[in-house]
Amino acid sequence: MSVPAVSSAVLTFYTSTIDESQRLTSSADGALELLRTRELLGPLLPSSAKVLDVGGGTGVHARWLGEEGHDVRVIDPVERHVEAARAGGIPAGVGDARALSAEDGSYDAVLLLGPLYHLPHAEDRALALAEAFRVVRPGGLVAAAGINRYASLFEHAALAHLDQARLQESVGRILATGVHDGRGGFTEAYFHTAAGLAEEVAAAGFAGVEVRGVEGPAWGMLKAVERHTGESVTRSPLFASVLAAARMADGYPALTAGGSHLLAWGTRP
Repeated sequence: MSVPAVSSAVLTFYTSTIDESQRLTSSADGALELLRTRELLGPLLPSSAKVLDVGGGTGVHARWLGEEGHDVRVIDPVERHVEAARAGGIPAGVGDARALSAEDGSYDAVLLLGPLYHLPHAEDRALALAEAFRVVRPGGLVAAAGINRYASLFEHAALAHLDQARLQESVGRILATGVHDGRGGFTEAYFHTAAGLAEEVAAAGFAGVEVRGVEGPAWGMLKAVERHTGESVTRSPLFASVLAAARMADGYPALTAGGSHLLAWGTRP
């Protein structure tokens, strides 16, 4: 399958701008994302599952999956990530979510916990989901994460940036279109609504599709406090309270839009 090359801007961002190995451990909202992804995804997997972690970065999720007895392989387009995963003892290879080398039906579960973030064109996201459908076995699970359409609004408000006209313009474009052009502090990206993510996963052929908000509606409080005090709140009562809010919000679809990320899942019929 021939697909366009991964965006050079995205590769540069993850090679030179951000250290993905630290993103989910260096801040309270990152720690919340990791913990909530684990508690949402973990119960969905069969025991001792063969898992393909597509866009798995440096293996942050693969590590806890391995600790729970799963056989995990990471695929990522960034060589730096693949090298870091391998250095941590995780099987990993360079690859593109839109053209996987895995054989048909060869995995119990396929995770797309990052690829859809950086595929602004709908046809590319459809290709990635089609490849996940192809390589997961019948009855197997796919889980796909998206950046919430409203995340940039919440984040820049928490960081006390949203009074700036240029940021209002940038965030306004994301709210209107879902697309970020890569200018500013973040690279090219697509921001999903919960309904839009569910529709894309269902359109790829998956059944029983569900969507949850990952961090819940109060995650911005963690970012605001750490930003304005310089102190970590990962082990604080505030973190525990925000985590409780995320768990309580699971039963209320309207609150899904309050998280920073969305997690959708379904099974191949």
